[in-house]
Amino acid sequence: MVLGGILSVQFGGALAATMFDRAGPAGMVTLRLGGAALVLLLLVRPRWRGHSRADWAVVGAFGVSLAAMNALFYEALARMPIGAAVTVEFLGPLGLAAVLSRRLRHVGWVLMAATGVLLLGYGSLTGLDPVGVAFALGAGVCWAGYILLSARTGRRFPGLDGLALASALAAVLVLPIGLASAGPALAAPDVLLVGLAVALLSSVVPYALELTALRALASRVFGVLMSLEPAAAALAGLLVLGQLLTPLQLLAVALVVVASIGAARSPAAAAVGP
Repeated sequence: MVLGGILSVQFGGALAATMFDRAGPAGMVTLRLGGAALVLLLLVRPRWRGHSRADWAVVGAFGVSLAAMNALFYEALARMPIGAAVTVEFLGPLGLAAVLSRRLRHVGWVLMAATGVLLLGYGSLTGLDPVGVAFALGAGVCWAGYILLSARTGRRFPGLDGLALASALAAVLVLPIGLASAGPALAAPDVLLVGLAVALLSSVVPYALELTALRALASRVFGVLMSLEPAAAALAGLLVLGQLLTPLQLLAVALVVVASIGAARSPAAAAVGP
């Protein structure tokens, strides 16, 4: 589930970048989150009653993290290559994995994944827009929060109810920004079609898979598995945006894959995260 979500979200991000010249990053984030919320609300039909204030506080924080993570990442993606943007953004979940690790071997897998991430970004992280880097770092912090909050949401809400409610809140939060930024471009048929595809690929499919997976995976293990994100982004950049992989980047992909396999095979993978 995690691997499927990783591939889906990165190809969705690359597809969204092809429309930045029409609707801008804020406009595409609006279509992504709005489309995802609409699909999830129609399919899931979440219960609005019977939840405590603590439940609503968790799902509300989850919605805010979704909105901020997506908005910041798309702003970064508009200023730097997708492989580099995801590499910088990944510092958030990688740091979370290191903090949550309690055994030496877990730290070892994290360090191996970190080496792969650094190698993957080496050569593409020079001369980047500092504003883009700042946006990517901010998205990484929100990504770490997303990992923790999605796990808590999955425990408090049945099925995908929490995800649907959080997505609706995220869509409402970004809507004014998207309308002010993109305006009439959001109503163009081709932009709407791509926006719906991006919503499915980048939000509905990966979040549903990851939220379900987090019910069985420890948060620290999930954080290390997410080290495949830069590799998937590099692949999406190659196939969708024409960005080529260098031999050094291929070596980085191999290191990241080995670290992810090691984390997945760890006995802690069956534990429930904090």
